[in-house]
Amino acid sequence: MAYGDIYEAAKRDPEAFWMEAAKGIDWDVQPSKALFDENAPLYEWYADGKLNACWNAVDRHVEAGHGDRTAIIYDSPVTHTKREMTFVELRNRVATLAGALRAKGVEKGDRVIIYMPMIPEALEAMLACARLGAIHSVVFGGFASHELAVRIDDCKPKCIIAASCGIEPGRVVHYKPLLDGALEQSTHQPDFCVVYQREQEVAHLEEGRDVNWHGFQYGVEPADCVPVEGNHPLYILYTSGTTGQPKGVVRHTGGHSVALNWTMRNLYDMNPGEVFWAASDVGWVVGHSYICYGPLTFGCATVVFEGKPVGTPDAGTFWRVIQDHKVRCLFTAPTAFRAIKRDDPTGSLVGDYDLSSLRSLFLAGERADPDTIEWAQDKLGVPVIDHWWQTETGWAIAGNPLGIEKLPVKIGSPSVAMPGYDVCILDEGGHPMKPGELGAIAVKLPLPPGTLPTLWEAEERFRKAYLTHFPGYYETGDAGMIDEDGYLYIMARTDDVINVAGHRLSTGAMEEVLAAHADVAECAVIGVTDTLKGQLPMGFLCLNKGAETTPEQVVKDCVKMVRDQIGPVAAFKLAVVVDRLPKTRSGKILRGTMVKIADGEDFKMPATIDDPAILDEIAEAVKPLGYGK
Repeated sequence: MAYGDIYEAAKRDPEAFWMEAAKGIDWDVQPSKALFDENAPLYEWYADGKLNACWNAVDRHVEAGHGDRTAIIYDSPVTHTKREMTFVELRNRVATLAGALRAKGVEKGDRVIIYMPMIPEALEAMLACARLGAIHSVVFGGFASHELAVRIDDCKPKCIIAASCGIEPGRVVHYKPLLDGALEQSTHQPDFCVVYQREQEVAHLEEGRDVNWHGFQYGVEPADCVPVEGNHPLYILYTSGTTGQPKGVVRHTGGHSVALNWTMRNLYDMNPGEVFWAASDVGWVVGHSYICYGPLTFGCATVVFEGKPVGTPDAGTFWRVIQDHKVRCLFTAPTAFRAIKRDDPTGSLVGDYDLSSLRSLFLAGERADPDTIEWAQDKLGVPVIDHWWQTETGWAIAGNPLGIEKLPVKIGSPSVAMPGYDVCILDEGGHPMKPGELGAIAVKLPLPPGTLPTLWEAEERFRKAYLTHFPGYYETGDAGMIDEDGYLYIMARTDDVINVAGHRLSTGAMEEVLAAHADVAECAVIGVTDTLKGQLPMGFLCLNKGAETTPEQVVKDCVKMVRDQIGPVAAFKLAVVVDRLPKTRSGKILRGTMVKIADGEDFKMPATIDDPAILDEIAEAVKPLGYGK
């Protein structure tokens, strides 16, 4: 069937579509129906079915005779380690860890915080929780004590599983002191903490509270999978809220397993036994969906990569991993490719490796600028697919479904809505906009399986954040448009649509123009306050290594390019060259913080920032333009 037929079938009869998709996973008790809408606008999927997410990700492959297939490939250039684990090894390790947790009182419904780096043990901890029906909450390894404490107090874990340290290029990140600091600050205290001691750093264990990962598993009875209801929470994942109070996105077990299993074949065009690599982190939603649960549930091998796209040791690392492990599909953020392109603008390192196994590259996490997509297409010679989703949705809202039909690629668009998502562009009053008009992107309720049903113990906040502004819709917080062919364009976060003298303009459209300059490796545009026009755009430009044009000339070129391509209406005159942009650890540019710096306002240091020193550099850079304090 063609994409259009499948999309329409899901829209016309979602019940039949999602009950059919549910046959792709194992159920202990079959659900009586797919959608439970009695509490609309709060919806649940497969609520009365029973299943176990760990069984679906691990045990069922062993039972089907595929236990010898590779499940996890660990590749760590920072520790010079490579190893593989089969499904049967993974099952045995997870069952033993789950047995040890159960012996210390962890049961169905208990929360467990996982605070670990990119090592296979992080996945084992997630799966061990799922095996017991315990609800895991992975906190990005190396998050500051205060942020960890806030999450401990919100989800009240019975247990915390941590590693002694994380390893970054050139430094060891001391996790255990950060955990100890968080427990000093938090009101809630866990019953115990499990610490995985890495050889690079052995941490001090607190007598009576902390147990050693290996020691506490000694001699325990391995645990079987505990069947849970389809609407039982599998995990809580905190996403930073606008108020500074993190929002605990809840993921239900049934819909999550069904949706991810469906996407592996239909969106990513994978087959069981092949190697899938999501170059992300278990602390982010991509890590949950496509390092852990998605590939394993579908029976693929998943790559756990502990390194960076550049500097571990060079801009050829990604190509080496693809070659060494015969990666079929790579999924990463555009920022990773911009870093590679900045270090190796001509792509000279690509030729040093055999990339014949690679069949597709998927980008997500932020807008993929055309320049980066074209560079990747040119160097890799495979389809480069931009797709769009959010922590809240757990899988793609829009994409190019390679496993169904490879649709024409329109650079700058994440293509079309996935089955189950009825995407609309609305004006401020909630009325549909015409094709090509910029507005708020909303999704008609109900959202498909695998998306968030609510926030952890914060239903009112869930309604207010996502459902109230446009009744009957989920508000994405993104702005964009849909063209005549039904292709979606994500132009900016709703806050990034700026108002210049009454004209609503997308900062994303300006970034696209700037990124097309031959010497610009990366850029960001923000809206700064202007007494005359309300707001003015301000551009920040990072240049390629070895760029011969002077920074002054690049700024002049860029101002002219925006004037030529968007028009004088953009009033684009403010631009500055900087060494780097402030980002979260997952690679998102901290535009909101940059706006506050430029406008001279006080701001709270973002918890997820990769390097706080960059903010001082931004503050210095805007001063010559007459902005900042």
